[in-house]
Amino acid sequence: MKLEVISHEPKNNLRPTPIVFVHGAWHGAWCWAEYFLPYFAEHGYASHALSLRGHGRSEGRERLRWARIADYVADVAQVAERLPVPPILVGHSMGGLIVQKYLERYPSPAAVLLASVPVRGVLNATLRIATRHPLLFLKANLTLSLYPLISTPGLTRETFFSTDIPGERLQRYFARMQDESYLAFLDMLCFGLPKPRRVRIRLLVLGAADDTIFHPREIEATARAYDTPAEVFPNIAHDMMLETGWQPVANRILGWLKEQDL
Repeated sequence: MKLEVISHEPKNNLRPTPIVFVHGAWHGAWCWAEYFLPYFAEHGYASHALSLRGHGRSEGRERLRWARIADYVADVAQVAERLPVPPILVGHSMGGLIVQKYLERYPSPAAVLLASVPVRGVLNATLRIATRHPLLFLKANLTLSLYPLISTPGLTRETFFSTDIPGERLQRYFARMQDESYLAFLDMLCFGLPKPRRVRIRLLVLGAADDTIFHPREIEATARAYDTPAEVFPNIAHDMMLETGWQPVANRILGWLKEQDL
């Protein structure tokens, strides 16, 4: 599988363990490239973000509808296997679920779940979306396409960003959004849920207080499943790596990695 990988290498103070960033639904590697990749490279980490199959510039766009979470896990494994040592993993939203499933099978020294799909799946989030936008939800199910749910700048802002996001930035991010796999949605709903008891590594679980997809209580439930505390950032929405408050989030991850001696 030919996968797009965007990498930033540190110029000095090289840390021994690289980081692989895994994007969520409707996104691609681009969502890490604006802030997180250069920032973590500045702090000594070889930083890599992949576009999952059918996303960004990776191949498989024509088969995207039928991609499964297991396929996305295989994509992460493909990238990780090319690195000199098992990487630290940072997964956002759907990427958080992919990271959880990856950790059931593959080694990693540590991982970060950022506004992640909860261990119990996306049922509550799905019901909230269906309540807010019943016609769009019906269209998504009839066409087996999730794009209608984020198909305007207003819907993209409502789903991912704070209400005060500048219009230019919103338009720029909206232009990069794309469709998502319907089968992956079904996996997130019930068929591909994580098994926390199979994961034996250190996890940092972070959430956003203004997240309209996964509420803080769901983030906290995920953290409990991994026997770790959740940390919820105020005044920030779902796309924590692109929001105005991205830097405190990145600094918390860096601080935690230092605590883990990574």
